[in-house]
Amino acid sequence: GSWQDRRPSGDRPQRTDGGRPDSGGAGNWRDRRPSDDRRGAPSRPPRADERTDRRPPLPPGPDIPEWADPRDLDPAVRTALKGLDPRGVDKVAGHLVAAGTLVDEDPEAALAHARAARDRASRVAVVREAVGVAAYHAGDYAEAARELRAYRRMSGDHAYRAVLADCERALGRPEVALRLVAEALTESPDEEEQAELRLVEAGARRDLGEDAAARLVLEAALGGRPKPESLVEGDEIRLRFAAAYADLLHAQGEEALAQEWHDAVTALDPAALEDSVEFTELEELEDDELEDDELEDDELQDGEDLAEDQPEDGDESVELAADEAEDDDAAADDDEDAELTDPESLEAALQVEFSSAEGDGARAGGPDFPTSGRSFQDEVEAEVAELLGETGDDGADDQASGEDDGGTDSTGS
Repeated sequence: GSWQDRRPSGDRPQRTDGGRPDSGGAGNWRDRRPSDDRRGAPSRPPRADERTDRRPPLPPGPDIPEWADPRDLDPAVRTALKGLDPRGVDKVAGHLVAAGTLVDEDPEAALAHARAARDRASRVAVVREAVGVAAYHAGDYAEAARELRAYRRMSGDHAYRAVLADCERALGRPEVALRLVAEALTESPDEEEQAELRLVEAGARRDLGEDAAARLVLEAALGGRPKPESLVEGDEIRLRFAAAYADLLHAQGEEALAQEWHDAVTALDPAALEDSVEFTELEELEDDELEDDELEDDELQDGEDLAEDQPEDGDESVELAADEAEDDDAAADDDEDAELTDPESLEAALQVEFSSAEGDGARAGGPDFPTSGRSFQDEVEAEVAELLGETGDDGADDQASGEDDGGTDSTGS
């Protein structure tokens, strides 16, 4: 219930002594404390600090390094921690500093520190963000997705859409990754986020065995019909696309062309090769492994609920209500994850994804850009239709066959 539900309701227990106690004489406020002979009065419910028997003690967490100074936190983060118990705020801050410092060189240690901060401040959005980012770097994609969704619900910040899509891809759900990418692209992301989304999209297409569609995504991002000599130093976004393109060409067996792109990227920015999208085969994820991941997710969620029940700086009923609302949101996310599974939805998503391709191609120009009567978007749509025709499921073919049998022959014979 809300805080309004906890206001006095007026139905206090009836006094048994016939009225208000006499305030005269030597009596004072201490005389009006409840005595042991209050017949008929309900027993006082235990206070929050007396209900320690139902809550497990907080795990100690890793030792905070001496160099982790809470004063090194960003001022905005320190402000977000002000509502915590002053006795524990420095510990939370120390774990956050350690997590942020270690996330690149030792992501596992960073995740341990971030989890320790969450154990003590699960209602602070920036703490959930820290756990999500550390889990992503540590390769725990289920926890990363869960924590970053919690951060999004608590803060309203949608900055991690590409990361969430990549987590779905890593968990063996490329169709869900494509849906998240398509949704994000309709919301006018900035150039950097759009690049991240396109890279995830290309990887998801490759996971599904749609190599031609993955290639189309990368070529469109590179301006239509790209050539290695078109790359320029300092254009980090194009260089990352080029690195991913080189990897895809190598996977498709076009070794000579792949080497040209690889050499061009290496000459301008070797680091771009490390950041390129990673193409993996979906067959590597066996069904039993996917089931184990889902079971582990459920177990982790149950453990989180226990930790998040720990009262910190608000009333317990508010904490529990927030837990229930968060669980409802998580269930809604799971329901949405199953939506994009049929060819029609995939085709709609592809049309959204390539809606800006014509403009990108027009800016590219040059003799290599298609100059036929059809626009670049028309060519994209035609190629997408051809791809969907090659990869459509049996159900779609059966439906099409049934329509032909029951309707007019399209050939007119």
